[in-house]
Formats: sequence, structure tokens, C-alpha cells
Amino acid sequence: MIRKHIRFYGWVQGVGFRWTCMEEGSRLGLVGEVSNLDDGDVEVLAQGPADDVSRLIAWLYHGPRWASVASVQIEER
Repeated sequence: MIRKHIRFYGWVQGVGFRWTCMEEGSRLGLVGEVSNLDDGDVEVLAQGPADDVSRLIAWLYHGPRWASVASVQIEER
């Protein structure tokens, strides 16, 4: 089990990013939270098997259809 803190920068609010992240994380059997930040970024805390957390991160680099991810910051927790 690992826990990652991921911050997504770009056009990531108002495009279903949180909802689709929660759906994908749930599909992968992960636990955690997704939050919109005041500066327009999205913060994700994801915990579960390393392979599944990596799958979520890879999927979220593209995000939902209307999102435009400019950069991603990932930290171990």
C-alpha cells in the first residue's frame, strides 16, 4: 500500500475533474479524497496498491474530456 499526494495544474476545475477522478479511483479500489483548491488547481490524495495508484495517476494526466492538465506534482505521503 502506498499513499500519494497529487496536485494538478491547468484547466482542471469546472470540467468534471473531481467526479471522474473519484469514479476512476473507485473503479481501481483506491481510497482518498479529491479537492478543488482556491487557486484553481485540484488536489488528490490516493491510497492503495502501488500499481493501481500509478494507473490512476497515468489516467489523470489526461483527465476528463474538457480538462487541460498543464503540469502535475506528485509526493509520497
